[in-house]
Amino acid sequence: MSIDEIIANFELLDDWDDRYRYLIELGRALPPLPEAARNDVNKVRGCASQVWLATSIKPNGAAGPVLTFAGDSDAHIVRGLIAVLFALFSGKGAKDIFATDAIALFEKLGLREHLTPQRSNGFRSMVDRIHRDASAAVG
Repeated sequence: MSIDEIIANFELLDDWDDRYRYLIELGRALPPLPEAARNDVNKVRGCASQVWLATSIKPNGAAGPVLTFAGDSDAHIVRGLIAVLFALFSGKGAKDIFATDAIALFEKLGLREHLTPQRSNGFRSMVDRIHRDASAAVG
């Protein structure tokens, strides 16, 4: 699902219970993360729940590397946040990743005021990790 579809669906849902359910459904749609990828290297620090983020990097000539992500969490809401981040960043070039403001999207969707500070910090930790991986890919 594209980030534009997710934003449009969020805007259609007035009630926060419905938005939470939608976020959980997005997380359920994530492909399963292989057990081997649930390791210390892929573990995201700064999240209250367990979060793993595996990054694949493909060269793309002059355009720079393209990053694709796989991930999982032991928390349903966090899996949904991962799905939103993947819709925003996965399959994009490092330059596009740097140019995209995930925190602004987080606020636009109203997530900041409706999630606990721990979840908001975890979201930031995931964004920071994606940025670090993009930075390492560029090199």
